[in-house]
Amino acid sequence: MAHPALNTEAQLNSKAAMNKLVLTVDDSAAIREMLAYVLKSAGHKVIEAEDGMDGLQKALANAFDLVITDQSMPKMDGITLVKALRALPQYKTTPILLLTTESSDAMKDEGRLAGATGWLVKPFDPNKLIEVVQKVTR
Repeated sequence: MAHPALNTEAQLNSKAAMNKLVLTVDDSAAIREMLAYVLKSAGHKVIEAEDGMDGLQKALANAFDLVITDQSMPKMDGITLVKALRALPQYKTTPILLLTTESSDAMKDEGRLAGATGWLVKPFDPNKLIEVVQKVTR
């Protein structure tokens, strides 16, 4: 049986590894709230943006470890945001996930070409979201 102190230390190390600053971009307040709840529950810090323009402004003002963006939004869509972020030196290698209801191969290809790291389809499974976040932020 493992010693309780070892488990606590492992849990603390795991929690420290999870403490990322995440930008969530979605025009749906309910989706932003759900993302924030799930990500904060996993130990991350979250800043929310309501559309691509708002997301770009917040990305310029902060150094995010991960960006999760919707595709279909007013003012600036997700793929345009991905392209804008990838044009910035500080976001060339930052993981960017598209979270959207659209799941066509053509749309996924467009996202990949823009520089998206991955694609999650709404409605999302909270456990799957955390699993993907852990994988892309290692």
